[in-house]
Amino acid sequence: MAGDANENDDPTTIRSLALSAEDAANAYAYTRENPGEAVLRVTPPFHGRMRARIHVYRRDDTELTGAIHVPPADVIEDDVVADYPDLERELEDADPSETERLRKRHAEAVEEWQARAEASIVDAVELEIDAGPHRVDVKRLG
Repeated sequence: MAGDANENDDPTTIRSLALSAEDAANAYAYTRENPGEAVLRVTPPFHGRMRARIHVYRRDDTELTGAIHVPPADVIEDDVVADYPDLERELEDADPSETERLRKRHAEAVEEWQARAEASIVDAVELEIDAGPHRVDVKRLG
């Protein structure tokens, strides 16, 4: 079968992505707060409605697996993404004795942001595939 064209490997067959709003918010927050990157991952075989699941990685394996990685920022409204709490900026101007209190406040702000992000999932997203951008609908699970 090697070398045969297989439409199940063709990402242009995807019409919609089903995803968890919580996964999208968690993936974005993870990437901002930790080493490594979290994305919403879609794996072949492809069909009209696909499920995107959270995936954390340090090395991109899309060339090997044929998977599509959707940055979580692409499925969260831009104004909410822009409003993500920035701990580094807060710590720059803070008294060192305030560090622990600021870290706790930051963790609470991230939780509040995640709730807003879960309520701010877009209706469509462009997948970056070899053939160029491919627009699909986004369907929230839950």
